[in-house]
Amino acid sequence: MTELWQQRWPLCPPVGYKLRDPYRDVWVRFHSLPESKRYAEDEGEYAVVLERYNTVLDELFAGMDVYVITPVWTTDPSLPPHQPDAGYWQSLLVRDDPDPEFRTYCHLFASRRPWQHGCINETLRDIADDKVAGILITDILMRRIHHPYDGGADIFLTTPQERDRMRDRHAIWLSSRPTGL
Repeated sequence: MTELWQQRWPLCPPVGYKLRDPYRDVWVRFHSLPESKRYAEDEGEYAVVLERYNTVLDELFAGMDVYVITPVWTTDPSLPPHQPDAGYWQSLLVRDDPDPEFRTYCHLFASRRPWQHGCINETLRDIADDKVAGILITDILMRRIHHPYDGGADIFLTTPQERDRMRDRHAIWLSSRPTGL
């Protein structure tokens, strides 16, 4: 996995929020709710959130296996005692600081699964509620990345043209801000 990541995304470690700047040419952000509302307040809004997440995920990964990459953030370089139900991939020093108390490590765990519409709805709902953060979903060749967050998803595609086609298909889900955020 590490070799594949370094081949496809060499300018950035596998940390979702760090991908946008070096890969802006293949990035698009979709918001989860109309008018860029951040959090769902009722089951109807949760249905919209999950449908938007799954629509894009289906377009990216239908009929494929995916990696669901889950980070665990710590101030300790050793593996955390409580780990996701996934295999350990790697640990990254994300924020270096002379004072060890302020260093931040990201321990990454990955599980491989066949993509099916709705197969990670529980996780997506936790992301929408800001209970979980930093998840990356990618095909097993790491060509495309879906990085859901509370309020939407950052999508990284193979080419600017592919990004433009996806952006245009879901233009109503885009931010009204010129930055796309």
